[in-house]
Amino acid sequence: MSLLSISLASGVISIAAAVLIFARLRTSVTESARMAEIAKDIATGVQAYLSRQVRTILMLTPALAAILGLWLGWDVAITFVLGVVTSLATGYLGMNAAVRANVKTAQDASKSASKAFLTAVYGGSIMGLSITGFSLVILSILFWIYRDPDPLVGFGFGASLAALFAQIGGGIFTKSADVGADLVGKIEKNIPEDDPRNPAVIADLVGDNVGDCAGRGSDLFQTFSDDIITGMIVALVYAPMYGPQVVFFPFLLQCAGIFSSLIGVVSIRWFRQRRPESAFNMGMAVTTVVAVLGSFAVCQFLLHDLRIWLGALLGIVVTLVASISTRYYAGSRGRPVREIAEASERGVALNIITGLAYGLQSPLASIAMIVVAVSLAYHFSGNNLMAIVGVNIGSDLLIGYIMTADAYGPIMDNACGIAEMSGSDEKIVRSLSSLDAVGNTMKAATKAYAMSSGTVTAFVLFATFFRLIKLDSINVTAPYAIAFLFLGISMPYLVSSLLIGSVARTAMQMVDEVRRQFATIKGIMEGTAKPDYAACVDIATRNALREMTLPGLVSILVPVSVGLAFGGPALGAMLIGAVTSAALLGPFFNNTGTAWDNAKKVIEERGEKGSPAHQAAVSADTIGDPLKDVAGPSLLIFMKLVGMAALLIAGAMH
Repeated sequence: MSLLSISLASGVISIAAAVLIFARLRTSVTESARMAEIAKDIATGVQAYLSRQVRTILMLTPALAAILGLWLGWDVAITFVLGVVTSLATGYLGMNAAVRANVKTAQDASKSASKAFLTAVYGGSIMGLSITGFSLVILSILFWIYRDPDPLVGFGFGASLAALFAQIGGGIFTKSADVGADLVGKIEKNIPEDDPRNPAVIADLVGDNVGDCAGRGSDLFQTFSDDIITGMIVALVYAPMYGPQVVFFPFLLQCAGIFSSLIGVVSIRWFRQRRPESAFNMGMAVTTVVAVLGSFAVCQFLLHDLRIWLGALLGIVVTLVASISTRYYAGSRGRPVREIAEASERGVALNIITGLAYGLQSPLASIAMIVVAVSLAYHFSGNNLMAIVGVNIGSDLLIGYIMTADAYGPIMDNACGIAEMSGSDEKIVRSLSSLDAVGNTMKAATKAYAMSSGTVTAFVLFATFFRLIKLDSINVTAPYAIAFLFLGISMPYLVSSLLIGSVARTAMQMVDEVRRQFATIKGIMEGTAKPDYAACVDIATRNALREMTLPGLVSILVPVSVGLAFGGPALGAMLIGAVTSAALLGPFFNNTGTAWDNAKKVIEERGEKGSPAHQAAVSADTIGDPLKDVAGPSLLIFMKLVGMAALLIAGAMH
């Protein structure tokens, strides 16, 4: 068990680093009373929403745990509860750090843009380091207790379920507030994005934390955890070839990723004088080099098989290609975004048409790289599934760094809002807005990375599931199999429809409330009366918690019902269809929505706020909001959840 102690120690070091950075944030004092007041309003809204969300999820947990305990055993039920609780806790801790970091970032911007940038980076790193650290620690302890990866499937299922509810609820909250604030504030009233006169602006800033930060943290926590669990299950098959120590391969490879990300985050300080996007790229390069060396060491000294290292190396390349592709299609410097901005000069219709055209082609590069990586690894390893595990976990090795870049986005977005609402100097607001645009692209790159990693995970999930049910192949020419294949293909469309519709219904109520306040509260537009921010926060909270249940239940009940009623081959065909469909639909949503958002920012940087082109871009951005921040990220979790549900019930199927 000495190898397991390495995993445990690595997780503790990662958590300790996050705690040290958090302690530094906590001791900072906000000098501006107005900034402190706004930050308090945001923190209050965040706490109000998350406490109700956690209570809602935990109310469902005992009933599900009881069902799992009676059906599959109490070991599975216990690990399921731990998965739910740990997933929610890591998202909450990271979000709490982000709420503290946003006001410090806004304050530091008055000193220098470089200082504000580093504050946001280190604030985001707390999320990246904590999710990886807690996952390693909990899974190491559970494996030490059970000495068997099978009960840990319950942990993965619980983490995925909690992540789905957190992402859906947080996404509906943030995008309904964002849409309501934009449609009434920007378009109807022609006031700035984070104008304190807008009643929905605090709800919008709250949403950045509960959706983009807490939701994404739970998302990547389940990705990291699920990949370790499925990797262990596959590794046991190869114990005769590599020895019993092979089961620790997923743990140790993830340890290499943790230290790579930690070094990469620290290295950003060396490049802080560069443009923010360049600094992130250089930090990514450092992380990648260390990850390549670390994975080489693990594969050589644990397995003595560099063919598995080739798989890990290809997994890293998958991550990089996904990031590069997304920056081209969705980044503000890429040709597609520039063309969308240009199309806005001719109206909203051409903006949307151009965005859709580029969005539809945007998933292809990542999918092609995944196919190449999996095929090469499998071929050169002599059809060894451990090489596919290497590709899968290799695509996770940068997860701590990428989550840091992702959490940077909502921190900087909030900092920009706090600065604008507190009446900071226009130069400071412009500086933060420029840093925020970088965060937008970073968030898109994170979603692309997560979707690519999730797609690679599907190959491991398929192999694990088919091994558990002792099925070698599926005859896709048989009508029976094709029927369930098409059922699987249709599921991501149904889930996406439910999610986008939920945002629309909640946003309609938000628009009505904002209009009502502008019409009935005298002095809002003059700045002499304070809007009722709490009313908008309450609308977003109530609707998000109500609307998140149905998509979550569909994602669980359909695969479980198919598996129990029709057996393993039917569920296997459905899984293939669902993952294939989601792997294309998710990046399309993410990239298209982000491209519309960045096209709007390009127009704003030209000094054209309030122009017809800007209003067209705002309208398109509003359409893209539920795509990139609700439907797209949720489909990633959906892919993992249906797979973990299939593994969970594999033993109970005929």
